[in-house]
Order: sequence, then C-alpha cells, then structure tokens
Amino acid sequence: MGLNTQQQYCLQKMGINIYVPRDGNADDIVPGVDEVHMPMVDTGIDQPEWESLRKQVAACTKCELHKGRTQTVFGVGNINADWMIIGEAPGRDEDMQGEPFVGRAGKLLNAMLRAIGLQREQVYIANILKCRPPDNRDPRPEEVVCCEGYLKQQIAMIKPKIILAVGRIAAQNLLKVETPIGQMRGNRYEYPEGNIPVVVTYHPAYLLRSPREKRKSWQDLQMAMKLYKTIT
Repeated sequence: MGLNTQQQYCLQKMGINIYVPRDGNADDIVPGVDEVHMPMVDTGIDQPEWESLRKQVAACTKCELHKGRTQTVFGVGNINADWMIIGEAPGRDEDMQGEPFVGRAGKLLNAMLRAIGLQREQVYIANILKCRPPDNRDPRPEEVVCCEGYLKQQIAMIKPKIILAVGRIAAQNLLKVETPIGQMRGNRYEYPEGNIPVVVTYHPAYLLRSPREKRKSWQDLQMAMKLYKTIT
C-alpha cells in the first residue's frame, strides 16, 4: 500500500515530500491511517472533578511562574481520547491564548497528527508546565514538581491508551530519565503510573529550527500508530 493523497499532503506540510525507508520499500507505512476510527468511549471522567482541577490550575500560585503569566494553559482536546500529547511548557502564543501548541509549532503538530490520520480534536494535548517560563527558558526542577500533580491527575482521569511525549524536556520529566532524546527515539516506554505506552519524538518547535529531523519524527509517528493498533 502506497502513500495516499492525504498523507502526501500532510507530509508536505511537515516539509517531507516523499518518505522512502532505507530498504527502498516505499510501501513501508502505517496501513490505513487515513481511516483510523477513534472510538469515543466514555472514560468515566467525573465532570465536576475535571472542572475542579481546571479551577485549581487557574488559581495556582505554587511557584513564581504565576507572577508573569497572562493565564494558565490547562490543556485542550477530547477528554475521552485514546491519544494524549504531552509537551514542555506554554510559549508566548500559548500564554496569550490559553491553549497548548498554537502558532507555527501548533500548525506543525496538527500536520503531524493528520499524517497518521488523527485530527487535533480527537486527542488531548497538555504540557508538563501550566504556566509560561520567562523568555521560554527550560522549566526548573522545582517548577516541574509544582505542576506534576496536575498532569498526573489529568492522565489518571483521561486514561489514554498511548502517550506521545513531544520534546526532550517532556520525555525526560514524564519518564524520570536523563537520556538524550536522540537515544529515546525508536523505543517503547511506559508511563509508570498506569503502564501506559509512551513514544518519544522531537518537539515541533525544534523541527522548525532543524527541518532535516522531520523524517525522524515521521518514523516516530509511524511507530506510535503501529503500537496503538496492537493495543486496541
């Protein structure tokens, strides 16, 4: 089965015109990803509990980041999702709009998801931090600790079937490792609380700066979809 028109379009949006594996077999793709059916099964989320968590995050003053934020960035998407996308922290656009992965990086993430047959509305997207660090610097350990409980609660309530960790900081903090992201790619991990499969890939912002790495992210996405298909 070759790449269909939708996949080719999405890959072009990612900056990848044609994907050809090293063995030269252009058919080595995820079969039927344009027809992925995401069952909207009720996960049993207690809506009042979910809204209570959202309000806790909005009012949080646990660390110094609350002093410089425009607003918190709780997360966005389908709370009954099979897929959860976890990134690093809000940037300027996210801080202004209150939604993770907007702007150029958000558009690229959307294209990455569409390349494997997913719409942004079908997944749930969150970050390690709920507030923007000044000048988009890396999160500090104490800041991650302050936000960790919120993300844990989100994961526990959503109960995703698979997590895509986007970027080094997200992957290392989620999995409690210090392994370089280049070594984490291509491996299956498990989120320790719930034994949820985790696949690691590069952050869209990094891919915008290093477009040659987009092919590697495409490989990661294929791996994630193949893994998902084996567990559903």
